[in-house]
Amino acid sequence: MSQFEKAHSLSIVIIGTGFGGLGMAIQLKKAGIESFILLEKASGVGGTWRDNTYPGAACDVQSHFYSFSFEPKHDWSRKFGLQPEILDYMRSCVDKHHLQDHIQFNQEVSTAVFNESSNTWQVTTVDGSLFKADIVVTATGQLNQPSWPNIPGLASFDGKMFHSARWDHHYELEGKKVAVIGTGASAIQFIPEIVSRVESLSLFQRSAAWVLPKPDRPFQKWEQLLFKKLPLWDRLYRFLIYWKNESRALAFTRFNGLLSIFAWQAKRFARSQVCNPQKRRDLIPDYQIGCKRILISNDWHKAVDQDHVNLVTTGVEQIVSDGVVTTDGALHKVDALILGTGFAASEFLSPMTIVGRGGETLNEAWASGAEAYKGITVSGFPNLFILYGPNTNLAHNSIVFMLESQVQYVLSCIGELSRQPGSAMDVKPDRQKTFASQVHQRLESSVWKSGCNSWYLDENGKNTVNWPGFTFTYRQATLKANPDDYNFLAPRITAG
Repeated sequence: MSQFEKAHSLSIVIIGTGFGGLGMAIQLKKAGIESFILLEKASGVGGTWRDNTYPGAACDVQSHFYSFSFEPKHDWSRKFGLQPEILDYMRSCVDKHHLQDHIQFNQEVSTAVFNESSNTWQVTTVDGSLFKADIVVTATGQLNQPSWPNIPGLASFDGKMFHSARWDHHYELEGKKVAVIGTGASAIQFIPEIVSRVESLSLFQRSAAWVLPKPDRPFQKWEQLLFKKLPLWDRLYRFLIYWKNESRALAFTRFNGLLSIFAWQAKRFARSQVCNPQKRRDLIPDYQIGCKRILISNDWHKAVDQDHVNLVTTGVEQIVSDGVVTTDGALHKVDALILGTGFAASEFLSPMTIVGRGGETLNEAWASGAEAYKGITVSGFPNLFILYGPNTNLAHNSIVFMLESQVQYVLSCIGELSRQPGSAMDVKPDRQKTFASQVHQRLESSVWKSGCNSWYLDENGKNTVNWPGFTFTYRQATLKANPDDYNFLAPRITAG
């Protein structure tokens, strides 16, 4: 607590109320800091778990590890949590830690501008509201902006069209001819849920996904009771999940050959589930497993194998008023078009405009690709802390673990600022460059460099998304901020 004695006067704006924003807020309260607000663009908390309500929405990380370490939930219904239950968990965290009075809903941030005279940030929302803060913490995540495909004629479609991340629950799919563009992580969850309801389903697949069986099942009542009555067992269960997941980092980042075991399993699984020989061939990828996100599902293959499902691997040329035209000239007439095209994961903090020292925008600073020191701070943008920033995504473990590491680092930075009232900490350019260089050097030996196109890569083909190592090394690196990594700037004039 001593390091935060003077931090009570530091005003903090947190943008977003997903796992990152809520985790940051809870830890601030635990440190005795109440001078913060959370700005949320929507009318409720939850981030991606509020927005993605498509049928079958679920997590591909085990429930006990896709939750805060300091806030265990003993009565998860399944090994892998479903969207409604995860959202309820997040709401319960808000209630338990009394965050309601700190949150301002329907406040979408448009700009954040650093004032070098006072070392403060001015945050403006879409409705024109202004907020002044010493510190800004962005917690907008990487999966908050739906990626709309750049297909000619998309706006000319006369039927029903929506993105899977903005599911229209009022539209009845029963008896409809439906097209789905994209067969990624969202599609393999909602397609098995809607396949029995539609008259026909056309799936437009640009490239197949590697799919492994999902080791999911409901928890028994006695298991839930055991987790509750024996907290030590709950902790041990979480510990075992962590190390099981963590061991996979070696295959992704160092010894790619180990992934051949998973490729063999995925092929065997597909062949056991799919009877149609052409579909079976089309569902097995031709790129190295792990280059794109590996998906898990127990009902995807069987859903695609049904007779009224048409798996289309020919490229989409354009959308017309009554359907989808492929590059072979065929017209696929449909009543509804669902876009399962994922998110603009590499467009960090979009569509906000962040302006730092000297009037430089973050987009300008990141013109050749997003980078941040430890994925959290960017040179030229003092007292701005990014949660789930560049190169902190995972392909093998829980992002909540990474977020907790980042929150701890931000708390350490706040402690440093409390010892130098009025100052702003700006990471030294050489420290940021060295860190980014080390990250991308390690990415060179990762499976993500094996030649496929994925959402891990930005428009320049640079992997600005994934962390190329173990999560325990990242946690060690973020335990405490080193003041020598930063320039501490005095305000040009006394704020007042």
